[in-house]
This record gives sequence, C-alpha cells and structure tokens, in this order.
Amino acid sequence: MSAGVDRVTAAFARARAEDRAALVGYLTGFDPDRAGSRERIFAACEAGLDVLELGVPFSDPAADGPTIQAAMTRALASGASMAGSLALAAEIRQRFELPIVLFSYANPLVSFGPERLARETAEAGVDALLVVDMPPEHAEVLRGPASARGLGWIGLVAPTTTPARRARVLAASSGFVYAVSLTGVTGAPLDASDAGLHAGLATLRGASSLPIVVGFGVRKAEDVRALARHADGVVVGSALVEAGQRGPAALGELVAALRGGTRRV
Repeated sequence: MSAGVDRVTAAFARARAEDRAALVGYLTGFDPDRAGSRERIFAACEAGLDVLELGVPFSDPAADGPTIQAAMTRALASGASMAGSLALAAEIRQRFELPIVLFSYANPLVSFGPERLARETAEAGVDALLVVDMPPEHAEVLRGPASARGLGWIGLVAPTTTPARRARVLAASSGFVYAVSLTGVTGAPLDASDAGLHAGLATLRGASSLPIVVGFGVRKAEDVRALARHADGVVVGSALVEAGQRGPAALGELVAALRGGTRRV
C-alpha cells in the first residue's frame, strides 16, 4: 500500500481515471468531542470522501469563518490537543485507506516540535500537511522534516497571489495545490460558476503538474458540479461541519450528494 504523498497522488489518479474530480472533505478533530468527532468522520469517509482534511483545533483560526471557528472552540473545550489529534488520525487510518491531510495553523505544529511532528504524524498514518498561515519563505522548518518522512506539503494559492509568489508556493508544494476560491474566509458566499474563477484555475493548472484542488465557499452538489470540470478536486468544509451537527446520518447524506456532483458530465 502507498503512504504519504504517494497515497495522495494515487487518490487523484483514481478519480481522474473515473473522469471525476476528487471530493476533499474538511472536519475538525474533537468536534464536538473525541467520540463524536470519530463517529462523524467515519460516516463521512464511508459515504465517499476521496481525501480527508483533519482539522487540528486552534484558538485563533484567522482563515476560517464562523462555522469552523465555532467547531474549533467546541473541540478545544472538549480537550483537543495536538497529540490527541494525531491519535484520532491513527484511528481513522486503522479503518480507512483514503489520504489524510492534517489541516492546521503553524502555532500548534511548531510548538509540538517539527521533528517530533513529522515522526508522529507519519506514524499515525497522516499523508500530508496543510498549514494555512505559513508562507513558503518560512515553511522549511516544518516542510523539511515532513518531506524527509515522505509527507506531502500542500501549498495554497489565493486570487491575490502574484505570479512570482505563486511560483514560490508551487516550488515548495507536493501532493496537490490548494486554490483558494475567494478573498475571504472559509464558508463565505461563492459563485462557483464565475468565469473569472474558472480562468484562474486554468492559469494555475498551466503553472503546475500537481493536482489543483479548489476550496472555500463550496457548499452543495451544484457548486461541486460547476467546479469539477475546472479542477482535479473540490474541498467542502463548513457545510460538512454544519451537517455533522445534525448527526452522522445527515453528514453521510451530504457527502454522498456532493460526490454525485464530482463527475465531469
């Protein structure tokens, strides 16, 4: 079995062979608590996620909107920690083969210790790191140890990213590239049919051989369908967190509906 960045690459290759975009789903670890989080994540994986973004709770999630901020607050109140998040990842890995991307801000990762983080993340079965507030010029402290363990490093490119800066992000990336769809926080309104967004994705695709995955503001199957022909994967986060609050069954139903929108028809 492949692991690390190779497992990420294989997941996108499978989706491409099926003529669809990969469905990438974000859920916050320990929301609302450890057991509830595990139950929801298992339901989402069983319903058809291709890639899981496992959110590490943090007290100041500046890139996230109210839904994920609230999820992180609930998770921290339930006792979430870096070590606990990795233990949760290990439980997910024991049951599922899909890639796990650890989604975090820099503070909890650097505080944990870069070498320890890389070792224990790989041991838990995590395949890549996505650090939303660590620019490429400062990333090597985490990226170096992670890459040495075979982990991917997911770079983020925003609509405001200049060509020169985009080149730096892409040069440091592996696994896939996260195209931020809008100038705002997660969960903000998105027009998934916007021609300018599609053109930006085409430009990014032309600049990198890595899979291009678009996220922020994607909420329903129609959004996924509008983006599936323009990207290799589509991320849904806030809508999954909201569905999870209604229970694992509601979350699974949403994931199944979203996956139905990934086919390029």
